[in-house]
Amino acid sequence: MMYDAVLFDVDGTVLDTSEGILLSVRETIEHFGYEMLPESELLRFIGPPIEWSFRDRLGLDEKGYTEAAAYFRDRYSNHNLLLAKPYDGIYDLFERLGKMGIPTAIATYKKQDYAEKLLKHFGFHRFTDIIYGSDYEGKLRKSDIIELCIAELGISDRKRVLMVGDSSHDAMGAEKAGTSFAGVSFGFGFGAFGGEDINEYEHVLYADRAMDIMTLFEEEKDA
Repeated sequence: MMYDAVLFDVDGTVLDTSEGILLSVRETIEHFGYEMLPESELLRFIGPPIEWSFRDRLGLDEKGYTEAAAYFRDRYSNHNLLLAKPYDGIYDLFERLGKMGIPTAIATYKKQDYAEKLLKHFGFHRFTDIIYGSDYEGKLRKSDIIELCIAELGISDRKRVLMVGDSSHDAMGAEKAGTSFAGVSFGFGFGAFGGEDINEYEHVLYADRAMDIMTLFEEEKDA
């Protein structure tokens, strides 16, 4: 199937944002005097809304995780946001899709302003200006964010929209929104880091490299 548009997650898919996020999480845990978590648990903070992570990983009540999230955001946005790096091949992938006339968009749980600043800093504004992130109230689900992208793109056949992501949040969001899904193994959910099993979710491809996504388009061209 040829896809009419490709949506990308950010953390663990377009950018390796682990350095800045994990540093901010450690600073937050130390600031409030909580017991430091092992690396495997800290990695779970990458991707989901930060309130959920402080709630689930530290067992905090609403007041506790709200305060922790606010401190984290101050450290992350003002000091550590740009401690990130693009994954190998991701620029080439965006360029190839652009040359084929395939529109791209960003659908991320990252806060909208963080996503825009990061993507502009690393030059992704050359490829797309459709960027949707989460809200500060934490009300938007991944499927809601995907829906916003689809609406702006104006595509009616959901299965002809491909969502690319590294975690179960992306897979479930794609399923609920009715889009196709391709997972990547180099992020923080599926594969060695997160340990999530992509085979629990419907997917058209499981990519070990960013450019592997192009096989979906090359197969269509060769058919």
